[in-house]
Amino acid sequence: MSLTKEIVKEKLVSTFGEANISFDEPYGMLTFTVAASQNIEVMQYLYNEGFAFLTDLTAVHYPDRKNEELCVVYHLHSLVANVRVRMKAYIPVAQPDIRTATTLFSGANWMERETYDFYGVNFTGHPDLRRILNVDEMDYFPMRKEYKLEDPTRVDKDDEMFGR
Repeated sequence: MSLTKEIVKEKLVSTFGEANISFDEPYGMLTFTVAASQNIEVMQYLYNEGFAFLTDLTAVHYPDRKNEELCVVYHLHSLVANVRVRMKAYIPVAQPDIRTATTLFSGANWMERETYDFYGVNFTGHPDLRRILNVDEMDYFPMRKEYKLEDPTRVDKDDEMFGR
């Protein structure tokens, strides 16, 4: 029997319980949300089920979600079954701690550093969590939606100023 999204969903529910995981399927990709405290257990289970490739790891800032402002997003791929899943874990911006995935995927190292650099997610247990793209002296996280948008009435950035 080949691995499908439905089988993955059934296995996750039977292993972790329906109350602990919520599911969605935007654009045909199985997406599920887990508690931040369970991120490694769920990823270890998926790894054992054949999801041995961490395609991507990033974060999203939702400033209006109380105590769930930061969402850490993992994309996992089973190369054998050719099935992709997206796992999400929400954490508060006041204490943005989540366990590192470098214990399972060595490729998570730089992705977690980049996520820390731009969103301020603290990956506990990471072997070298420091900024990777921005300067070390930067005291804010540029991808968070904490700043007002630029004034749309500014004329110094109009195309006319640049000969267009």
